[in-house]
Amino acid sequence: MATITHDIPVAKASRLGSGLGLAVLSAASFGLSGSLARGLLDTGWTAGAAVTVRILIAALALTLPAYVVMRGRWHLVRSNVGLVVTYGLVAVAGCQLCYFYAVEHMQVGVALLIEYTAPVAVITWLWLRHGRVPGRLTIAGAVVALTGLVLVLDLFGGADVSLVGVLWALGAMVGVTTYFVMSAQEGNGLPPIALAAGGLLTGSVTLLLAGAIGIVPMAASTSAVDFVGATVPWWLPVLALGLVTAALAYVSGIAAGRRLGSRLASFVALSEVVASLVFAWLLLGELPRPVQLLGGVVILAGVVMVKLDERG
Repeated sequence: MATITHDIPVAKASRLGSGLGLAVLSAASFGLSGSLARGLLDTGWTAGAAVTVRILIAALALTLPAYVVMRGRWHLVRSNVGLVVTYGLVAVAGCQLCYFYAVEHMQVGVALLIEYTAPVAVITWLWLRHGRVPGRLTIAGAVVALTGLVLVLDLFGGADVSLVGVLWALGAMVGVTTYFVMSAQEGNGLPPIALAAGGLLTGSVTLLLAGAIGIVPMAASTSAVDFVGATVPWWLPVLALGLVTAALAYVSGIAAGRRLGSRLASFVALSEVVASLVFAWLLLGELPRPVQLLGGVVILAGVVMVKLDERG
């Protein structure tokens, strides 16, 4: 298995700025997936089919650009096979499958809360593996960000918790943590698009096999999909799922991780939950509650605290 290196320090303002921009772009792209998938699910798609098609389209879209980028540098692929396969199995397919099974046993909000404790897991990994003891501001920022996450997910109405669901959600958290840690590696020499393409290809093959043997239910529909104020053909949200919420999201996320490091990138990625609320409002007409908007501000405050600690 590939060696996981420590965070890459952010030395230049331009690197920080581009990293933050890419991280927000990635989070927003990932955040769009829930609303698009919801539209498909309402027409008869299963979650497994939507996820598999999403990852497969992304893999196909990135294969040719990755091939062009890697011409003359195929030795980098051969020397990083373990990294690519692990990324695809754990950070892509494993994460998706674990979350899919988690929401079968518990409320979506609770599953998301457990999955998005990944920034805390990243801090713990860097501490135990590389001796990077988190500062007081980082710890405080983690507490603040997770508090904001609770507010955004609006979990105060009494949550239904299942032990089996918690275990699956923790598996999804491991997948997300692996995504951030591996995405931040620069020493392997693989361009972001190459790592994304290889991981997505591995993940899509894994999901297809899981569907073929019956682990993941697969069903699709060609019915038109209804969003707020518009009815669109089924293939439009399917393409958007693959090209925007997977291909663009993974490539920009890897590029962001290499500029920001896994710790900061994982905290900025919490904005995905806020983006999900915005897209649910725009596409599904689900207006966010005031407490959820407050939670978004609190998450931002936690991210700022973590960044300020990195300067210390």
